[in-house]
Amino acid sequence: MIAMVPRRAALGATVILSVACAASEVRAEDASPWQRDAHSAVRLLAGSRSGTVLLGGVAIQLQPGWHTYWRTPGDSGVPPRFDFSKSDNIEAVTVLWPAPHKFDDGAGGTSLGYIKQIVLPLRIVAKNTDKPVTLRASINYAVCEKLCIPVDASAELAFASVASTEDGTLSEALNAVPKPANVGDPNPLTVLDIKRDGKTSVLVDVAAPDTNGLSLFVEGPTPDWALPVPKLVEHGPAGVKRFAFELDGLPPGASADGAALKLTLVGGDRAYEFNVNLP
Repeated sequence: MIAMVPRRAALGATVILSVACAASEVRAEDASPWQRDAHSAVRLLAGSRSGTVLLGGVAIQLQPGWHTYWRTPGDSGVPPRFDFSKSDNIEAVTVLWPAPHKFDDGAGGTSLGYIKQIVLPLRIVAKNTDKPVTLRASINYAVCEKLCIPVDASAELAFASVASTEDGTLSEALNAVPKPANVGDPNPLTVLDIKRDGKTSVLVDVAAPDTNGLSLFVEGPTPDWALPVPKLVEHGPAGVKRFAFELDGLPPGASADGAALKLTLVGGDRAYEFNVNLP
């Protein structure tokens, strides 16, 4: 085991733990065998094969009390990493990320990720629609309770079904991915404004039906930005919900002026992503 370390110290670190492979039930050929370790299991899912763009997924199961991380882990943690370079007849693979949950990281900070089980949808572009497609993935992720354990797994799956038994699961996972939106869109849940408060603070005003389950996450223009998780301001302006965060965790030499940020706003069963430039 390794102790969980602050994200800024963990950036760039590589940790590997071999995982024993154990086959479980597989529905037809639409899911690879589960690859299991002591606290989690992972496998690939294949959607129906139709056209150049295919839908697949990485399914992760977690034991009660354990979690894994989002693409941006928050104040501490290690994000999952995927390598699809050994696949056959695949031009590109894009990992899509359902909205995360927040966790106390045990060191006074907040981590972002998933509990129980999660399916990360994959948008897969085939090179040739007339040839077989086989997805091969090297998957590195961390499972954490009080300590974090790194996992290294490999999985392989051919896309062969005209009508996959996993289509429903993949569609549900895809619906959990935040939808693209623009600042000021007339949705019940939306970002209204983003502005600076002095040199080091940023304020984000949002419209939301209520604060139940309301969260805001911010990412910088590159993965080496480690911005803190925005906090809801208790006494914000009338009629809006206000979040605030500090411009902390920038890479050496980086400037926040005009930086391209991604805001993920989550409330209830809705989630939206906003691409904005910091004033």
